[in-house]
Amino acid sequence: MKKIIILGSGQVGTSVAEILSKEDNDITLVDRQASILSDLRNRIDIQTVQGDAASPEILSQAGAEDADLVLAVTDSDEVNILACRVSTQIFHTPTRIARIRSASYLEHPQLFEQDIDHIISPENILTNQIMKLIEYPGALQVLDFAHGKIRLVGIRAYYGGALVGHAIKELKHHLPKVTSRIAAIYRENRAIIPTGKTVIEANDEVFFIATRNDISLMMQELKSAETISRDVFIAGAGNIGFTLARKLEEGGYQVKLVEKDEVRARRASERLKKTIVLHGDAADEALLHQESIDATQMFCALTNEDEANILAAMLAKRLGATRVMSLINKTMYIELVESMLDIAISPRLSTVSELLSHVRRGDVVAAHTLRRGAAEAIEAIIHGDSKTSKLVGRTVKQLKLPQGAALGALMRNEQLIEIEDDVTIEDGDHVIIFMVDKARIHDVERLFEVSATFF
Repeated sequence: MKKIIILGSGQVGTSVAEILSKEDNDITLVDRQASILSDLRNRIDIQTVQGDAASPEILSQAGAEDADLVLAVTDSDEVNILACRVSTQIFHTPTRIARIRSASYLEHPQLFEQDIDHIISPENILTNQIMKLIEYPGALQVLDFAHGKIRLVGIRAYYGGALVGHAIKELKHHLPKVTSRIAAIYRENRAIIPTGKTVIEANDEVFFIATRNDISLMMQELKSAETISRDVFIAGAGNIGFTLARKLEEGGYQVKLVEKDEVRARRASERLKKTIVLHGDAADEALLHQESIDATQMFCALTNEDEANILAAMLAKRLGATRVMSLINKTMYIELVESMLDIAISPRLSTVSELLSHVRRGDVVAAHTLRRGAAEAIEAIIHGDSKTSKLVGRTVKQLKLPQGAALGALMRNEQLIEIEDDVTIEDGDHVIIFMVDKARIHDVERLFEVSATFF
């Protein structure tokens, strides 16, 4: 059990509290608003403290003297920075994580290196996530492991894919030089841990792991090939929309950016070099027709309003955009419209994924939530020997993984290893475990622990 103090009861703070409280952690949440804290206590098993998140007195009331982790995710960068400094200087908290939005702060990370162990930037997280989805047309989710050397990709299988209608074991005949693994399949919202005999069916949601160079080949096995276009249409010139446009134009994409607010549109136009910036409403049918939306490969609705994003994305899809994605904050909206849109992105879940790797036990390098938080994939470095570790010295066949968990990938010396029954786990290996049932997360974490006799 970890003792964790969460500062701020916004979407991220509340979501992290909900997830971690279900995993037998001691959670205390600090916020100024008593009504919000009261509601949270009634819904989830946490303690709360009302007050200023950066106050030494309030942090002491929250139990900072023996806390394992302080997570500062209030709406104020300055409060988050100061809270981490207080946690460091007064309470000597082992791990401090802060959410920082301001680009001017992020450009000078040396300001925080003594007081903040990890900086979380929601805008950067979302921008990088969207960039990967644009890079691989047809992907539902693209997640980095092994520092980006390999990726976990979620994709919907369609008729026309070479492997659809065939057993997974046939993949080696189709792609003999590709080392990859199908980690999980969701069929009609039911999770399947695949074996070589599992037959992939059309409309299955398939998660596979492969090196970056092999992802496109794997995607072709599961769906018919798509024409890759370099055209992207963005709705919203806020922090995320603007940052994405700048990254895309640097990558050689042809970008159009529409913004309803005239001042914001003018500012974006002055700062972007190659992007065509339009002042208008992304839900204006005449404007979309005029800008040839039917020739657009990807339409991204990234304003601050869920309703506006959903309406604009649905209209763009109806008018002929190949793929549409929408930024959606409210979980209930995602569940309502995900069948109508190609991709629904939750800023809340994306940020939570970034945080998970810092709260998991063991030498966890990365952790990502999937399928709206119902599943999770963890990358950990294995340490020890056959006497001190539950994994080292065991063959793949001998591994006793918890129910609902599957070995998704094995990396050794930065090389992806083909997973066969007789492959033996070694000290220093990176393993990726895919869990379709997060209720067993602690059982998985225990696999990574090393006994006290290990030196």
